[in-house]
Amino acid sequence: MKSIAISGSPRENVGKRDAKELRYQAQVPAVLYGGATQTHFSVSAADLKAVVYTPVVHFINLEIAGVKSQAIIKDLQFHPLTEQIIHVDFLLLDEKKPITIEIPVKLTGTSPGVKTGGKLVQKLRKLRIKALPKDHLDAIEVSIETLEVGKSVKVGDIKVSNLTITNAKEDTIVSVTTSRALRQAEQEAAQGKK
Repeated sequence: MKSIAISGSPRENVGKRDAKELRYQAQVPAVLYGGATQTHFSVSAADLKAVVYTPVVHFINLEIAGVKSQAIIKDLQFHPLTEQIIHVDFLLLDEKKPITIEIPVKLTGTSPGVKTGGKLVQKLRKLRIKALPKDHLDAIEVSIETLEVGKSVKVGDIKVSNLTITNAKEDTIVSVTTSRALRQAEQEAAQGKK
């Protein structure tokens, strides 16, 4: 899995006034959970953009006052009007503890059902997976090479080693449905036979 380095500055005061002052300086208040104690710090809003505004999931190599640690973003808070990030919660990674995160679904191949006029419908764009940090993937690939009209790929059909997909097994990831044009062509063909 990809990782990005972000450096943070420890926060002396923790409170609303201090947080507001940090935001004026283009800094985002943050907390690192998962260790022996919580660490309050701030990070540059510009550094977070590369991690937040992308479908790709990243591990983050944090450096706070010379102390390095690996983490993931666990929670984000946005301003309701400006959509600016106003707070970030990081979770410290432990190589021995499994973590649950959402990763993107990547469709591969060409569906024969789409070639014959069917419509490809992707219902899930991300899947929740639980695994040790070393086993996490950038994306889960789903092949649509054998997908005919009326067929679908469900979560239970995906087999990946060393990780568990926590979505419901009966949830549909992608399906090929009958398009209006294909339905009309079938009706015309049926009427032509009469």
